[in-house]
Amino acid sequence: MNSQYVSVKQAFNLAVGTDVTLRGWVRSRRDSKGVTFIELNDGSRFKSMQLVVDAGGVPDEMLKQVTTGSSIAASGQLVESPAKGQTVELKVNAISVYGTADPVTYPLQKKGHTLEFLREISHLRVRSNTFGAAFRVRNALTHAIHTFFQERDFIYVQTPIITTSDCEGAGQMFNVTSLNMAHPPRTADGNINWQQDFFGRPAYLTVSGQLEGEIFALAFSKVYTFGPTFRAENSNTPRHLAEFWMIEPEMAFYELADNMALAEEFLKFIIRYVLEHCREDLEFFNERIEKTVLSTLEHVAESQFGTSPTPTRSKSSRSPEKLGSFPWSGAVICKPSTSDFCQKNFSKNR
Repeated sequence: MNSQYVSVKQAFNLAVGTDVTLRGWVRSRRDSKGVTFIELNDGSRFKSMQLVVDAGGVPDEMLKQVTTGSSIAASGQLVESPAKGQTVELKVNAISVYGTADPVTYPLQKKGHTLEFLREISHLRVRSNTFGAAFRVRNALTHAIHTFFQERDFIYVQTPIITTSDCEGAGQMFNVTSLNMAHPPRTADGNINWQQDFFGRPAYLTVSGQLEGEIFALAFSKVYTFGPTFRAENSNTPRHLAEFWMIEPEMAFYELADNMALAEEFLKFIIRYVLEHCREDLEFFNERIEKTVLSTLEHVAESQFGTSPTPTRSKSSRSPEKLGSFPWSGAVICKPSTSDFCQKNFSKNR
C-alpha cells in the first residue's frame, strides 16, 4: 500500500484519479454480481466512503474477513460514483485487515438503534450515527467557543476542579477525600477530623469557576473559563446533569448592555459555525431526533435578539405562579413564567 493515507473526509475533497489508502471500520458489506460494495467510516465525517471491489481484485481469503464491524485499510483509486448522494468512491486494489468481527454477533448492524440499546454497548456506541454526530458537533462547538473569545482578546483561565469553596452556595457538592469514610478519624466531640484529610479541610468538585474568573478579570480585563463542573443534586430531569462543561466569561468595566451584546454575538457565532461545519450531522438530527433543529438554529442565528425592561412590582401584580408575563424585579423566576414571557414578546412568529 504505497498510496497516501487520508481520512474519509479528506478523500471526498480529492480529485478523481487520486490514489489513496483509507482506514476505518466497516459499516456494511453487500455482494452483487461479482462486485463487493463496502461502506467504510473512520469518524471524520457523517458520510461513509463506498469501496468497490471487483471479483479477483482482492484475494478471497482476505475479502472473507471484511465484515460489518471489522477494522481495515483499503487502497485504491478514487473514481466517479454513479451512486446517488456521493461524488466519488474508491476502486479498491488492496485490503489489509486489522481486526475482524463476527457478522452474526456484532451488535451495530445497519439499522436504527434506540438510545436504551446503545447504553448496553457503551464500548461500541460511539461508532453509531447518533453518537458520532453528537461528538463531531460538540468538537466543532468547542473550537468555535475558543475561537470566539480568542479573537476578542479574552484570556483563557483554567480554574481548579478540586476546591474548598462553595462558589454558588446553593446546591449539593461532591466531596473529595482521601479518608476512609467507613472509619474516618474523629475529633474529641465526635465530628470528622478533616485536618487529617489530604487538604486539611473539606474539599469538593467545583460547581463553577466564577470566583477565580472574577479575580482574573480584575487583572486581565477579559477572561473566560471553559471546563468541567459538577452538581450533586439528585434530580433526574433533562435539565440537570451531575457533570457538564460550563463557559463563564468575566469582564471588567462591562455594563449590562455590553454583557447582553456579548451573549448575543457569542450565541450567533457558535451556531453559525456549527451550521457551516457540521451540516451533515445537523441534518441527521433534524431527520431522526427533532424535526425543528435546523429551522430553530437558523432562526436564532439570523434574528435580532429582543430586550425588555423588568417591570417593578405593583399592587395589581399577581404571584409568580399565576403571572402570565414576567415577574417583578427581585422575584424568583420560574421556567413557565420565562417561557411565557419570551413566547409573547420574542416569538419567531412575531
